[in-house]
Amino acid sequence: MPGLWRGLGVLLSFQLALLGLASDPCYDAARRPRYCLPEPADLAAGRPIQASATCGRPAQRLCAFRHPGDASSRRCRLCDGADPAAAHPAAYLTDAGGEATCWQSGPVANASLTLALGGRFELLYVALRFCSPRPHSLALYKSTDHGHSWTPFQFFSARCRQVYGLPPALAVSKASEHEAICTAAQTDPTPLVGGLVAFMPLAGRPLARAFEYSPVLQDWVTATDLRVALDRRHRGLGLRGREASYGVSELQVGGRCRCNGHAARCGAAGPGGAPQCQCRHNTAGPECETCRAFYCDRPWQRATPSDAHECVACECNRHSHRCRFNMELYKLSGRKSGGVCLNCRHHTAGRHCHYCQPGFKRDLARPITSRRACKACQCHPIGAVGTMCNQTTGQCQCKMGVTGLTCNRCAQGFQQSRTAHIPCIRVQEVMTTTAVYPLEWNTGTECQTHCSPSHGRVHMNLRKYCKKDYVLHAQLLAMVESGEWWQFTTSVLAVYRQRQVPIRRGEQPLWVPRQDLACGCLRLQVGKAYLVIGNDAESPDPARLVLDKNSLALPWRDVWAHKLRRFQQQNRRGNCRSP
Repeated sequence: MPGLWRGLGVLLSFQLALLGLASDPCYDAARRPRYCLPEPADLAAGRPIQASATCGRPAQRLCAFRHPGDASSRRCRLCDGADPAAAHPAAYLTDAGGEATCWQSGPVANASLTLALGGRFELLYVALRFCSPRPHSLALYKSTDHGHSWTPFQFFSARCRQVYGLPPALAVSKASEHEAICTAAQTDPTPLVGGLVAFMPLAGRPLARAFEYSPVLQDWVTATDLRVALDRRHRGLGLRGREASYGVSELQVGGRCRCNGHAARCGAAGPGGAPQCQCRHNTAGPECETCRAFYCDRPWQRATPSDAHECVACECNRHSHRCRFNMELYKLSGRKSGGVCLNCRHHTAGRHCHYCQPGFKRDLARPITSRRACKACQCHPIGAVGTMCNQTTGQCQCKMGVTGLTCNRCAQGFQQSRTAHIPCIRVQEVMTTTAVYPLEWNTGTECQTHCSPSHGRVHMNLRKYCKKDYVLHAQLLAMVESGEWWQFTTSVLAVYRQRQVPIRRGEQPLWVPRQDLACGCLRLQVGKAYLVIGNDAESPDPARLVLDKNSLALPWRDVWAHKLRRFQQQNRRGNCRSP
């Protein structure tokens, strides 16, 4: 039988859990996010209060009234802090005794009560029930930094201007919605016992109906601490000064956790810990004030009744679990998406991990979300210029005379050489008559007599610099054969010495004789940057930018830039003289 009851208990708990899931205040029946708030609670209940004065130390005689409207119902008793039955400590303000217990200050001109709420809350009301006549003047202050600074919240006084320097206000204007006002309401001494002073922070505020759309009012009702200043008592009530006292039986502070519309429940983070919102809508933080990790495709916003502003996950095609938000991208997308994926895996790259890294190509047989959506290009280490290939076709960038998807064989009319720098050379065409003469150049003795490539180090000084007509920093982007010439598409990055026919920065053609390139007079590779040095007088066509066996093309080194700039400055000062 006990097992049966245990089984029914488990089943009931499961059904209650399903019911709670179905009735989630933060989502509707179709699981669409919606604005939600925690239930209001008495934030003062059971919390300790600091009082600036409390009767009973030493024991003293205090008088109060027993009936709300009868001034002759005065009754005097001894307040003794050493006797629990005769003591009136500040703990009575927030205990469960209600009007049966009462804190009394003793015969002081003014007193204050300070309540630490234990976290940031949005206050709905503050109410004090008095066991003495209500004070002549009372002020409420709030703190939003745990008591380091205080802001006026509300003033109550029969003489606002004399006591607080403020005119009695009947209404609040839009310009002063975040400012405290002074009112004479609730300052009458009657009832002599059980009188109430209540304050609602949003009452009378012009934009109270649009509270969720007003950051000013949201800050106005937010507090971490509350202070009640009892500044002046009424006189002429039949109580002598040394027997009169402030007395409060209850202090209630209605409010809720500040969860920015993204939580319907709030609980303590631990023993004595600050309240923690149980965040929904993919938000996080003590107040649901930020988006969860990976849910930052849109900027965080406070929820409103018209839009829950749910945080949205970044679109990384299952290749990343981290992302960041970029406001510029968000604006450019028409405020739809601003997430940027970080640390893309599986050889993917891009803002959404939506294309392959250099050196990899798309496997079109698999979706982009697959772990194997990208596979290696497998470009031949000798026949290809590099490891990169076209991500769609997989075609590697081949060296001159090399062909194939992965640049793994010589093209028609070329044969394999013995050097990795130029793996394929053109097949020689030979005509035989009475004597054998090559109609075209060959890589044997003709290349040896055509040029002598320099394999040593080149030392550049100002004298050598001044002898040259042009000195450039250029990058080779592409190449195409044109008769006896190779035409390179070149990006001129910097001009350190200008020739008579100006060379402009940017893309422009560079012409190299086919024989000079094949014989190794110049060692050039597409995709690399070079220091190009030459003379117009030695060029076969000074009108064009020609690089031939008389020119020099050295693989670029960043350390040269500073030295060449210095030579350029000396040239501008006239230190280079024409020979």
